Amino acid sequence: MSVLFKGGTIVNATGRYVADVFADGDKIKAIGTDLDNPADEVVDAKGLYVLPGAIDPHTHISMPFMGTYAQDDYESGTIAAACGGVTCVVDFDLQQKGESLLEAIERKKALAEGKAVVDYSLHPAVMDPRPEVIEEVKAACQEYGTPSFKIFMVYDFRVDDATMVKLLEQTKEYGGLVQVHAENVHIIDHMNAVLEKEGKLEPYYHAVSRPNIAEEEAIYRASKMVELTGSRIYIVHLSSKEGLWIVKEARDRGVNIYAETCPQYLLLDEERYKEPEWNGAKYVMSPPLRTKESNAALWEGLRGGDLQVVATDHCPFDFNGVKDMNGKDDYKKIPNGAPGIETLLIMLHSEGVAKGRISLEKMVDVLSSGTARMFGLKDKGEIAVGKDADIVVFDPDQKFTVTQSKLHMNVDYTPYEGFEVTGMPKMVYSRGKKVSEWNGDQMEFVGEVGRGRFIKREPFQPF
Repeated sequence: MSVLFKGGTIVNATGRYVADVFADGDKIKAIGTDLDNPADEVVDAKGLYVLPGAIDPHTHISMPFMGTYAQDDYESGTIAAACGGVTCVVDFDLQQKGESLLEAIERKKALAEGKAVVDYSLHPAVMDPRPEVIEEVKAACQEYGTPSFKIFMVYDFRVDDATMVKLLEQTKEYGGLVQVHAENVHIIDHMNAVLEKEGKLEPYYHAVSRPNIAEEEAIYRASKMVELTGSRIYIVHLSSKEGLWIVKEARDRGVNIYAETCPQYLLLDEERYKEPEWNGAKYVMSPPLRTKESNAALWEGLRGGDLQVVATDHCPFDFNGVKDMNGKDDYKKIPNGAPGIETLLIMLHSEGVAKGRISLEKMVDVLSSGTARMFGLKDKGEIAVGKDADIVVFDPDQKFTVTQSKLHMNVDYTPYEGFEVTGMPKMVYSRGKKVSEWNGDQMEFVGEVGRGRFIKREPFQPF
């Protein structure tokens, strides 16, 4: 299968220009003006952007959590990704008690086999940190192609500081990257106890129970462990202006600390928890939504390069019958998480680029090229000869009202319901094959279930 994209504006993190792109099979084979390569399909891209497919490096597909399961499996989750212009996901693989890291990788890969419609990789999450598990870091990095490791500083499966130091030492030696959910568990436990005693159990108090300082302190402590070991660390779903300040200060001192944020922390704020009829439960996630001041600070962090990646933390639990029932009388019982994989690109373009908060090139950097660099996806993230033909033909002027009924995520709500967006994909290609297209009203999946492949990633290279 060959495709010739004619006359579009190619956008990479380094700039934009008008040219043709020829893809044959999985790869981009030529870029130039007035290409006349014979092709099975010719796409008129004049007046449109030709973007590298977005990469979502923070998803929770088929994940068990708090007595339920995320609604999206690898088929529905990657169909949603494809319809949103996301052509690669790096999913979290939560190690179970007694399981080795390598067994966990194989178990999660089996769930994706024959279902994924776009390419995927995995981050092993260290949740049973026995000494022999830490020793598996070498094989995960060098043999399995999964050189990034999630740890939690909260929940019952958190790692202690000594284990974090050991993991940092191991990943430093073998080219790994430690990803940290940074919140101070002791502050949260104390706040939960105080609020429960006072009978304050509505969704709004989820945010009160996890104050900004809980994230700030945990990031500071993690940064000091990186400084001690000379390793590197990546803060997932950074949500607060105070947490960002800690990251910036550490980076200014030469500490190898990197961070992502998510659209919800850029666009939504804690007032959402006050929505009537228990609707605030839709926004229960960890960390919680913060203030408008934090929203603004995170946009500045993107512009200034202190935040390197925007990901979704896609963790879809139905509102009806799950969030509203499990936590009806206690915010602590509400499954944490929200859907977002399908709206990643359109929300960042509409609310970021179209409103002048970030440049188009910066959007491509934090969604594609920078993400590929961060996570060793050497064939992804750029419109360039030799790269995978993961291509989004994007109309920057197309209007769309976000509503769950026109999305593909297997969940009954979107946190962006009613947002009027500017800019939509017209066509999305995964390794040279069309997987979705605009039908005049919404995106439509036209790809092949099971075509997505597991990607072995390269060891981390500091930058």
